[in-house]
Amino acid sequence: MGLKIKLVKSFAGASDTQMRTIRGLGLKKFGQTRVLQDTPEVRGMVFKLQHLVSHEVVAEEPVLRKRMKPYKIRARDAARAKEAKP
Repeated sequence: MGLKIKLVKSFAGASDTQMRTIRGLGLKKFGQTRVLQDTPEVRGMVFKLQHLVSHEVVAEEPVLRKRMKPYKIRARDAARAKEAKP
């Protein structure tokens, strides 16, 4: 189960802590929707922003992104692979 969160009001004039909470939920634009895991932490963040977001419980599971290595590490690994190829 997931929690579908949508930013329904503008965050212009929001406090710094509210702005950081919005970014923590992964919302960047007005009207953007995210499906997140239904955890107490996410519910607390939604409660803090209840005047700016709407939420509903959905059956679909959130899509988890694969973590990526930093650019420098990926470039270094690519260079090493290229050297070992000859």
